Amino acid sequence: MKVYREITPLSHSDVFVLSHHKHPKFNYPLHNHPEYEICLTLNSKGNRIIGDSVAKYQEKDLVLVGPYIYHRWDDADITPEQREEASIIVVQFDKSFFESKLMDKEAFYAIKRMLYRSKRGIQFTGSIVDKISKRLHRLAETKMSGFEATIEFLSILNCLATSPEQKLLASEGFSIQPKEMEDSRISNVYDFIMKNYTQKILVTQAAEIANMSESAFSHFFKKCTNKSFTQFVVELRIGFACKLLMETQDTISQICFKCGFNNISNFNRLFKKYKKITPLQYRNQLETALLESSQHQYRFQKT
Repeated sequence: MKVYREITPLSHSDVFVLSHHKHPKFNYPLHNHPEYEICLTLNSKGNRIIGDSVAKYQEKDLVLVGPYIYHRWDDADITPEQREEASIIVVQFDKSFFESKLMDKEAFYAIKRMLYRSKRGIQFTGSIVDKISKRLHRLAETKMSGFEATIEFLSILNCLATSPEQKLLASEGFSIQPKEMEDSRISNVYDFIMKNYTQKILVTQAAEIANMSESAFSHFFKKCTNKSFTQFVVELRIGFACKLLMETQDTISQICFKCGFNNISNFNRLFKKYKKITPLQYRNQLETALLESSQHQYRFQKT
């Protein structure tokens, strides 16, 4: 499946750009870009793909997408007439803005943490959606600009960052990026896992790197990650498998061994445990979602 690179309208002088699309055509293919993106979709229903997450969205959908993660929305579950009520507000902003020394201050900690987590895509639910919807509409309709708009933009980010109503969408293994680890021992172990998770790795090897006994390390690792060593490695492998199922035409068998699993039955069993469907069903689900989208667009163009 081809993934396109979007060139956003963000310029070097912009803190952010906001686009308000009324009656959107949802004709963007699966794509990514180096900028962060807040996407508010209203009065529409269909399929949403964020990384390896393929799901249905309903009427009010608010998502923050991090740099380079694949994404697309369609409106496969509404009629052409209903599309007249649909709208999308998109806010795009560059990651370099949050790499300045000012952003290292404690006041921006919640925002920086949220942006780090957005590498997996974050869906916001509950009351926060209506609050942010009102503020984004105000930002779009009042033509706020300059310093005033920047302050409002940062305030919106802080409101999102401090909301407890957040859900990560893509799996950890889909977006392999450096992970923030405060303890150097767990950081060294994480680096080891990232380099070797597609091969056979043992908890004894990781314990050795941390200079701990196996039992002490297992307790320490779970305390740091909220997962056992085995679970952590399996989730990484499943996420990578989803990436290969999406990006390549490799067979299930080829993907199984590329991801570090030692046999097909074990791969299928664990994939179904974590994703609730088999690898083949996952690939078919993704292809069906993309097909539904293209067919719906064709029907709309025809009418």
